[in-house]
Amino acid sequence: MKEVIVRFLSGVLYVSIILFSLFMSREWYLGILFILAVITLNEFLKLISLKGIIAYIILVLSFYFLGYKEINSILILILLLVTILVNLFLIRDVLVLDKISLFKSRRYFCIIFYIISGFVFLSLTPSIRKDFEPELVLGIFILAWTNDTFAYLVGKGFGKRKLMQRISPKKTIEGFFGGMAGALLAGFIIFNFTSDNLAFWLFLALLVSVLGTIGDLIQSKFKRLAGVKDSGNIMPGHGGVYDRLDSIIFASPFIYLFIIIINYVS
Repeated sequence: MKEVIVRFLSGVLYVSIILFSLFMSREWYLGILFILAVITLNEFLKLISLKGIIAYIILVLSFYFLGYKEINSILILILLLVTILVNLFLIRDVLVLDKISLFKSRRYFCIIFYIISGFVFLSLTPSIRKDFEPELVLGIFILAWTNDTFAYLVGKGFGKRKLMQRISPKKTIEGFFGGMAGALLAGFIIFNFTSDNLAFWLFLALLVSVLGTIGDLIQSKFKRLAGVKDSGNIMPGHGGVYDRLDSIIFASPFIYLFIIIINYVS
């Protein structure tokens, strides 16, 4: 019970910071997201045993020229396609081959097109339809939080069959479907407060649930390779910031592509 309370209070603080930044202004949101990105990158670099400032320089430049300045949309589209391609290779490595090769050049590919790009597209999503829409990214965060919470509660209370034991021993099939059900319920509730249709939010809920779970498994694989339980200890009950954001970081480029497609066909 104590673990649940600590996890809840820590989560409330984290959620409050995100909400505060979202509804203050675009600049506040980008600033808080950048801080979270720096902490996440630091935790990830420790997991893959890589030191130096090059990764941080790339992060700063990416946030400034892509997230803040929003330069040529063609370049963003190219980055999106490369990011999704790298993420598909990560899915193959973890779910099919059960390994992640971490030679030096591959590490930088993961840093740029997995961690940094994930945050870049998370920063671009609220402005994807030109005007800054905090409600859109808030809805996405709610879907991710609901999926994580329901997966944790259902898995802890009813989970018996392991999802992928060799990667994440605590994850269960029951927890996975519990998280999906929670995300779909949240999607239905969000639909009632936005101008987007029900199909949009339900499909988005499925994307967040499935891709978020895959992102969590990928992070679990990185932690197993590093021989650690958590990526950090900054968030009591959750571990590190990377532990809390792993699902949405991985899902964000796919979500961005989905919204682009919906905007194009509608």
